[in-house]
Amino acid sequence: MEATQETGNLTGIRQIILVLSGKGGVGKSTVSTELALALRHSGKKVGILDVDLCGPSIPRMLKVQDKAVHQCDNGWVPVFVDQEQTISLMSVGFLLEKPDEAVVWRGPKKNALIKQFVSDVAWGDLDYLIVDTPPGTSDEHISAVEALRPYKPLGAILVTTPQADKGGADEEKHPTRNLLIFLKMKSCYSVVSFAFLYCKVEESELDKQGQLNCGQPSNLASSYISVPNTSK
Repeated sequence: MEATQETGNLTGIRQIILVLSGKGGVGKSTVSTELALALRHSGKKVGILDVDLCGPSIPRMLKVQDKAVHQCDNGWVPVFVDQEQTISLMSVGFLLEKPDEAVVWRGPKKNALIKQFVSDVAWGDLDYLIVDTPPGTSDEHISAVEALRPYKPLGAILVTTPQADKGGADEEKHPTRNLLIFLKMKSCYSVVSFAFLYCKVEESELDKQGQLNCGQPSNLASSYISVPNTSK
């Protein structure tokens, strides 16, 4: 009966993409959100499954943190981000009594919720389901991939930073790439966040090797970060 419900809730999804990173704070949730918005602008219907249980930031990014999920005959109804219902979102952030409440759970409870998110969310028909995973390489990733494997995910997007993305042999040694090999999943793209820093005064560039051509250090006070999501 459980397998029937899983088939019913995910049968209308054409492609599933996971977004992973080797550590936190590299822009993984930002990439997931921007990818969903880009697909929506290209006319696609998109769902976001936020299984980053300890850092559910996507509801706040999409300004729906005050909304709530509801129950239907097939399980949970995800939160719709826009009136046209072209982006739907499911996150543990909607299930917390307080938005800033810490999720202090042991592994088995986290894994059970991830499996429940996969089986019990009534997504309807979607062109893409983007799965925003926790940072690192853990049993939560294994649980997510194992639960989604029967539905043949398209692959994964790896979000990294310049110092961890040197190309060649070093690139193949990335911990998250090793996780994908272990899980027998294809890597679709690598996104290098924080690849450049531009100074507002002199429009100078801090390249991947950290060479600063910004003039006087005082100019950094009015600098800003540009994050080109470079795919390769």
